Amino acid sequence: MSFGEFGCLASTNGGQQSAHKLRQRAGIMLMAAACLFAPQAHARLIRTKAPANTAAPVTAVAPLPELKAQSAPAEARLLDVYKLIGSGQSRQALSKAEALVKDVPNFQLAQLVYADLLSAQAHPLPSMGHAPDDLAAKAPQRLDQLRMEADRRLQALRDRPPPGALPTQFIEVPPTTKHAIAVDASRSRLYLFENGPNGLQLVADHYASIGRLGADKSFEGDQRTPLGVYYITSRLDAKKLTDFYGIGALPLNYPNEYDRRLGKTGGGIWLHGVPSDSYARSPNSTDGCVVLANPELQTILDRVQPRSTPVVIAKSLQWVTPTKAELQRRSLHNLIEGWRVARASGDLNRLMSFYSPQFANGSRDVNQWRQTLEKEVTQQRGRALQLKDVAILGWKDKSDILVVTFGEVSDGQRTGAVKRQYWGKEGGLWKIFFEGVIG
Repeated sequence: MSFGEFGCLASTNGGQQSAHKLRQRAGIMLMAAACLFAPQAHARLIRTKAPANTAAPVTAVAPLPELKAQSAPAEARLLDVYKLIGSGQSRQALSKAEALVKDVPNFQLAQLVYADLLSAQAHPLPSMGHAPDDLAAKAPQRLDQLRMEADRRLQALRDRPPPGALPTQFIEVPPTTKHAIAVDASRSRLYLFENGPNGLQLVADHYASIGRLGADKSFEGDQRTPLGVYYITSRLDAKKLTDFYGIGALPLNYPNEYDRRLGKTGGGIWLHGVPSDSYARSPNSTDGCVVLANPELQTILDRVQPRSTPVVIAKSLQWVTPTKAELQRRSLHNLIEGWRVARASGDLNRLMSFYSPQFANGSRDVNQWRQTLEKEVTQQRGRALQLKDVAILGWKDKSDILVVTFGEVSDGQRTGAVKRQYWGKEGGLWKIFFEGVIG
């Protein structure tokens, strides 16, 4: 439900407080909501006018979904306020909004909704956050950003993923990978998955801010968030960071090998929190990082493991049930198994048929890589080779890409190198264009 879907609210209890005091109090709340930073973004969400001194009609809308325990408490409480407004229960909405801003005073969007509810008791509102001209002129951009934030939160909460579905990028995730993350840039939403006996399950989703100029990063300083398949590389403690990053940060491996192949530059892309005096940032307000409210980020910091946790960032996530994706999973699993058999066979020509002529591993081209493999195959000959904890993640933009991670273990050994391969389609066939040891 957007703010355009419920009418202005005009309370009938005008005798309890003077219109002047209500407007004054609402103006204070509006400015409290608009006091923080955030450039860019304009999204007017106009509500229907109601005749003066009458209760405004409420547009009939489908009920919003119930938020389960996985959702952030403050966001869940705000959604309760929206639901009460949509059902015409303005007094109850006002009471809950007042309690919310008291408990979370730096939640500017909640302050804005509270101000609207106060103002609506005195007169109908033509738009969300309709402050007097002298007040609105002091922070016009911030009010627009809050309107956009409201729209993104409500859109994502209404447009829920199908039950049991996963983003199409998660083709195969081994049991040893305990969590996975997907970010939908168009919805300003981050989804956290937990891996259990029944595979990946959605356990939490949170509002998230991305780059000022949107997604699809190409070069350093373009203020865009990268799109692709990444991995968390480390965990940064808040004690080693400035307050700007909130309670901590999780760096990503941007640019990955596919990004480098495309000539993309830049770095320092993190998942991180917000300053202590803020609750959330506007949808498009970062230099390229993915930013969450500190309470939501804490739930991620407490769970995920660096190096093994994949993070998919897409313009718009496409969802598929595991059953429908099984045929593709088997086909790609067989592809990787074919490479393993060739690797273990000692047949170098057969093995090299899996590699692209454009293969590159640092300073080594495909011919130099052939020499490296020849040495490895000679040392390996006579011993079985197993791949453990195989992860297959897919990506598609200019071409089809596979990001494959596995442990390579020879017969008689308990552990081995952790390798990552990048596969691309060439002439309709999958070929490896990068392979390297990551652990």
